[in-house]
Amino acid sequence: MLDLSFNDFMGSSIFKFGGFVSMTHLHLTDSHFTGKIPSEISQLSKLVSLELSSYSSRPYEKTTIDMLTMKGIAQNLTSLRVLSLQFVDMSSVVPDSFLNLSSSLTSLWLSFCNLRGKFPETVFHLPNLEELKLFGNTNLTGYTPKSNWSSPLNYLGLSETKISIDLHFLTSSLKSLRYLYLQKCNFAGSRLHLELSDNLTQLMSLDLSGNSFGGQIPWSLLNLEHLHYLDLSSNIFVGLPEIHGNSTKASSTLHDSSKKQLVGGSIPMGLTFLSLYNNLLSGTIPSLVYSLPSLEYLHLGNNEFTGNIKDFQSLSLSYLYLNNNKLHGMIPSSIYGLVKLSDLYIASNNLSGVVKFEKFQNLQSLIHLDLSYNRLTVSFQNFSNYTLPKLSSLHMSGCKITQFPHFLRTSTQLRSLDLSNNQIQGNVPTWVLDVGRNSLSYFNLSHNFLTGTIEQFLWKNIEVVDLSSNLLEGKLPIPSPSTNFFFMWNNQLTGALPSSICNLTSVEVIDLSNNGLSDRIPQCIGNFSQDLSVLDLHMNQFRGKIPSIFPKGNILRNLNIHGNQLEGTLPQSLVNCRKMEVLDLGDNKINDTFPNWLESLPELQVLILRSNRLYGPIGSPETSFPFRKLRIIDLSFNQFGGPLPTKYFQKLVAMKSVQDDELKYMGELYYTDKVTVVMKGLYFELIKIQTMFTTIDFSNNVFTGKIPAVIGELKSLKGLNFSSNKLKGPIPSAFCNLTNMEWLDISSNMLSGEIPWQLADLTSLAKLNLSGNQLVGPIPSGNQFDTFENDSYSGNSGLCGYPLSKTCINDEAPQPPLFDQQDGDLNGFDWKIVWMGYGCGMVIGLSVGYIVLSVGKVDRRVRVMGREIRSRIVRRAKKASVGTRKW
Repeated sequence: MLDLSFNDFMGSSIFKFGGFVSMTHLHLTDSHFTGKIPSEISQLSKLVSLELSSYSSRPYEKTTIDMLTMKGIAQNLTSLRVLSLQFVDMSSVVPDSFLNLSSSLTSLWLSFCNLRGKFPETVFHLPNLEELKLFGNTNLTGYTPKSNWSSPLNYLGLSETKISIDLHFLTSSLKSLRYLYLQKCNFAGSRLHLELSDNLTQLMSLDLSGNSFGGQIPWSLLNLEHLHYLDLSSNIFVGLPEIHGNSTKASSTLHDSSKKQLVGGSIPMGLTFLSLYNNLLSGTIPSLVYSLPSLEYLHLGNNEFTGNIKDFQSLSLSYLYLNNNKLHGMIPSSIYGLVKLSDLYIASNNLSGVVKFEKFQNLQSLIHLDLSYNRLTVSFQNFSNYTLPKLSSLHMSGCKITQFPHFLRTSTQLRSLDLSNNQIQGNVPTWVLDVGRNSLSYFNLSHNFLTGTIEQFLWKNIEVVDLSSNLLEGKLPIPSPSTNFFFMWNNQLTGALPSSICNLTSVEVIDLSNNGLSDRIPQCIGNFSQDLSVLDLHMNQFRGKIPSIFPKGNILRNLNIHGNQLEGTLPQSLVNCRKMEVLDLGDNKINDTFPNWLESLPELQVLILRSNRLYGPIGSPETSFPFRKLRIIDLSFNQFGGPLPTKYFQKLVAMKSVQDDELKYMGELYYTDKVTVVMKGLYFELIKIQTMFTTIDFSNNVFTGKIPAVIGELKSLKGLNFSSNKLKGPIPSAFCNLTNMEWLDISSNMLSGEIPWQLADLTSLAKLNLSGNQLVGPIPSGNQFDTFENDSYSGNSGLCGYPLSKTCINDEAPQPPLFDQQDGDLNGFDWKIVWMGYGCGMVIGLSVGYIVLSVGKVDRRVRVMGREIRSRIVRRAKKASVGTRKW
């Protein structure tokens, strides 16, 4: 026997072991070998146990096995009982290589091996197989047996594979099962209900998470006295138990909100791990949950639970997650007595009351605490002499905090701190910027009332710095090169942008918008980080030229530098930004012709060139599919001339298809794209851009000729503005095809002829401006045209009919009924607006953003920016799993 497991051979090759012909056990698990498993191992015919699994996270330590070696192991090692090759790359191995595995095999561990193809069903029938682990082979297909499956299997892990599973037959056949892990699997038949057999009497651990099972949770089939681990998270269960009694198989009733009925059932009292996270469970939390005697891990987050949190009677809880529900009332006093508690997440509920932080003094094992997004008031008044020595993350956003918690001075292990959206005033103390100097990775003090200057950041391993929306002044401090996300927007910072910002070689997002930064943008800004996805410098005072170097292979997705004083021409190296989705260069002094070369950018969706010194004709496309994903284009307030670009309009594919009304927004989990557009003659800042939002604004230029009828093919258009040009001819009747249109402004041109009567069919049209043209004839009536007022038609002396005082000859149509609609309402959407400074005038900013005009409500599941990225960092700080590793 040779056991070298859990050593560090620092990437050395595996020895050939060819001379060890009598060896029965070879164990090299997690010893940091690398390279190909030598074929000589397949000749060690007396091996009983072969364990070569590699769990190394070092990218250069990769162990592989080829098909010939794998076939040799299967054919030659006829006495093999244990074969463990987890995390060994088997991408070149055909699953049929396992057809001749030893009938003596009791354990086969092949998780995360990059296996692909059809897994042989015969392996499931091996007569002595007790453990089979295939976790994480996402391209592995095949079928579990559908007949004659008699097996001693007690451990089966098929999570994250594509093997088709007959769950009812599986649970009927494998009566010895103790551990069953089927997360994110492929199940045969319907998932409307979870169908389990009642034969799983030995089951101890069950994971069915991430499978979209619906209906009731079948507690009557889970009344298993040995069950201690149950994970049903990330499904769509609606059943809700209410348990009575204290027996080991307590009786229960199950409420199904969809069928309004009660169903009998039971729940195991021996649970140590229970996760019902991310379902549709509602009502109050079942009372039995509070008294499960051995429960250590409870996750009920991301449901719709209501009512108060009751007192926990068991002191065994170490992990408690009740976040993202509708719970209300005060935090129960029993939580402060859970002395084993490591994680407490009760964020995003409706909890209220004053929380005196000294109540947490007994929770000396506390590592992660999140009280954010409730109606709590947290006070640290009497806690300065206490410590929480193991505290790693403290999140208390929106907790009405007025001072920095002084106990953090001694928090040497702190990795994540979020005190955003509070009422902290004054300068940032030096000690705050030194908390967790060697450990802190996430720091968020945004949306407070902080003043003064920050000279420097001291953290060595920081990843996220967010001090946005405060009152900070002075020069911009630059954090450590380890920074991935840097947010300092909406402060009062001044001076030049330091060239040292280009030392952030790993940065992904920089948002310094809405400050007073000036001078030139450093030339290195376009190519200093291969990971840079978002660069937002809008609403500052930068001057000079746009940096000219954007190298090939960059992944810049959003470049927003509008509202500065930049001049010169557009750098053609922008064509190298193949991932670009949002390009906003508006409100500068750029002097150039239309950048036709941008048409080749395959992902470009938003192009804003408004209010510059651009000139000349738009021209014609030079590629087969120009601007194929473009949905928002604003060329207003320039000197573009010549005819409207008909050939471009013909190619705007993304504007031709009407998207569904599902709430989807542009951006990333840590940054939401924003843009300023003109709607109804007013500027609105959309702080969230919905993917269904589509608009064209060519206003205030010198375009000539007719409006092309092809515009009528752009059926997803929400808004169209060709006002203040020199357009002639009729209004195209093809506009009647724009059934999603909500505002149309073609005022101040030289349009002639009658208003097409077909436009009355545009039932979504909320704002119409045809003023200042040469239109004649009757104004159409019906639908939205009965709501427009005189100013929609002023300056057209030849028009007649309602609402004008001039009646049409032989017009016998009845006057439409009075319509009472606020001018600020667009198709039922409640616009919430705030005034903000913008250049020389005023701009109206949208406080919520264009969420969904047709419905008029905000999705409650929209996440606050930063919550996901901080969660990612917290998760990274935790251990890989709770308890024993499943795979």
